[in-house]
Amino acid sequence: MASSLTTFTDEARIALDTLSGRAAGLFSPSLRLGVTGLSRAGKTVFISALVHNLIHGGRLPLFEAQKSGRIARAFLEEQPDDAVPRFQYEDHVAALVNDRVWPGSTRAISELRLTIEYESASGWNRLFSAGRLSVDIVDYPGEWLLDLPLLGKSFADFSREAVELAALSVRSDLSQAWRELASTINPDADADEMIARRLAESFAAYLKACKLDERALSTLPPGRFLMPGDLEGSPALTFAPLMTLAQGRPRSGSLHAMMERRYEAYKAHVVKPFFREHITRLDRQIVLIDAMQALNAGPAAMADLERAVTEILSCFRPGRGNFLTDFFSRRIDRILV
Repeated sequence: MASSLTTFTDEARIALDTLSGRAAGLFSPSLRLGVTGLSRAGKTVFISALVHNLIHGGRLPLFEAQKSGRIARAFLEEQPDDAVPRFQYEDHVAALVNDRVWPGSTRAISELRLTIEYESASGWNRLFSAGRLSVDIVDYPGEWLLDLPLLGKSFADFSREAVELAALSVRSDLSQAWRELASTINPDADADEMIARRLAESFAAYLKACKLDERALSTLPPGRFLMPGDLEGSPALTFAPLMTLAQGRPRSGSLHAMMERRYEAYKAHVVKPFFREHITRLDRQIVLIDAMQALNAGPAAMADLERAVTEILSCFRPGRGNFLTDFFSRRIDRILV
């Protein structure tokens, strides 16, 4: 699916970004590790525990390099991306160890650089120098990742799928208020800002109810409706699916045309930059899932989790390249779920 998410211009920009990153990596080897997961999967605790064990020489019996004593030391360094918030590892460890409280959930993207000095497993490589690798850990909400399939969907596709999901028995009570409101709306009526706002707020409330409910529902795009950040109240977030849409192009000035334009703006200004600037730069990916919560919630929650995981995995660029293609296009060659 990844190829359908981008245009030729997007691919050209991705290639230039990758070439620049590869050139810098020739003198300072680094690896970008993405860590994501759906709500309450434990991303913050997982990253904090991983970094803490590596820095302080934890046992990690399944990590062969650590188990065999080839890790000389691991330490934190200044991260390379000045525009990305730092993952506050020290604060999270203090909250867990000193305050005995669970860290807050991931609400935005953050990054941490962990540099590892090691002894190569290859005797030939050990003759020349000790190994050194910088691991850039990129933490981001799984809800944002679920937005990526929207890049390959029209507003009509998005509306149809959202209505179908909302009508499922496991969601119908949570979506009732939005569905009742949406059923009264004429998409061909003149665009009205207050109607658009009411629809967007009602749809966002339904998504938030799904996230907080004990049924553990997972497929909840658009992700920024759950975590709007500085986009709250902007036109790019003031849209919602429409119940019935006529075939063909919407009438200019209609509510349908307004919603479709804002949906496309959301894709262009929110989803696409996230895909280009972060997802396409990853070398490895870890996806955390709270399977027990879905199992406890029953078959409908498990089916919803399966749908979410399928869409998440379809957004990555898995596979191995070769020496030449790797200079222009990164591939995620390992995904751990």
